[in-house]
Amino acid sequence: MMQCPKCHAQMNTYNRNGVQIEQCNGCRGIFLDYGELESLTRLESQWAQQAPPAPPAPQQAYP
Repeated sequence: MMQCPKCHAQMNTYNRNGVQIEQCNGCRGIFLDYGELESLTRLESQWAQQAPPAPPAPQQAYP
């Protein structure tokens, strides 16, 4: 059982897209091990590249 370094409550481990994230049951803090932040940002940038471009915002004509 892991203990939160901030409030000392029990922590749970979650797997998100192959990256293990620890979250505290007490303060709800999220703690990452070495390299996990880089993995999450890499996954996020890959997802952003796959997303279709947003449609242009409608423009209003002013008289």
